[in-house]
Amino acid sequence: MSLEQAILEAVRGLPAEKQEEILDHATRLRQQTTDKRQLRSVKGLWADLGVSLSAEELKENQREMWKNFPREDI
Repeated sequence: MSLEQAILEAVRGLPAEKQEEILDHATRLRQQTTDKRQLRSVKGLWADLGVSLSAEELKENQREMWKNFPREDI
């Protein structure tokens, strides 16, 4: 017997109100799984833009962006 069949048999033996609870729980679990899959990395977001930056280029860009940032320790 497969897991799916075992779950179905267990649910069939429960009263309707308990079956609804199981359905609600399964719906929440599916939603949590779907939400996690929708996250994409920054690389994935840039993939269709043809952007290709090396690690050194990223560091240089960061240095340039932060060079005039006000500092309180000066």
